[in-house]
Amino acid sequence: MNTTDRTPGHFNRLARVLHWTMAVMILAMLFIGVTMMASLHLRPTLVDIHRPLGITIGLLVLLRLYNRLRHPPPPLPADLPWWQALAAKASHWLLYALMLAMPLLGWSMLSAGGYPIVLWSGFNLPPIAPHSAALYTALRSAHSLLAYVLFATVLMHLGAALYHAWVRRDGVFESMAKK
Repeated sequence: MNTTDRTPGHFNRLARVLHWTMAVMILAMLFIGVTMMASLHLRPTLVDIHRPLGITIGLLVLLRLYNRLRHPPPPLPADLPWWQALAAKASHWLLYALMLAMPLLGWSMLSAGGYPIVLWSGFNLPPIAPHSAALYTALRSAHSLLAYVLFATVLMHLGAALYHAWVRRDGVFESMAKK
């Protein structure tokens, strides 16, 4: 079976691989970000991890969006209350927006601060925002605020997934977890 094939009631293989890979990456990024802000000793090393990992997440979310538009997700259970179906769809699009916004905000913030965006030795991204202390401050605040929003959204997503797995047992969790 190729990565675009999907058995009924399941996300395709590429969607599942991207979902779980990005879940690990995003959780790592959230904890790296918090530790970066709390530890002067670890900060330089963590920044060196945070930047390329953030850009990688930004690129993977574009691939994920492309895949989702080409291969729509399986339908939600017909007996799911309308407000839960609406919350599921809205939270998924919020997650996509945040996964895309966070790397762009980080890149813009570093550009505004005049910092190089080093992905690896010898390869830097070009600046995408003008050098400005005021813009840097605003973007840093936005990046921090949206990190909290992302963390809360991830927790709600995890809670909903466990609700579907353990309480409803309706196949929603399995559609992403198993083939």
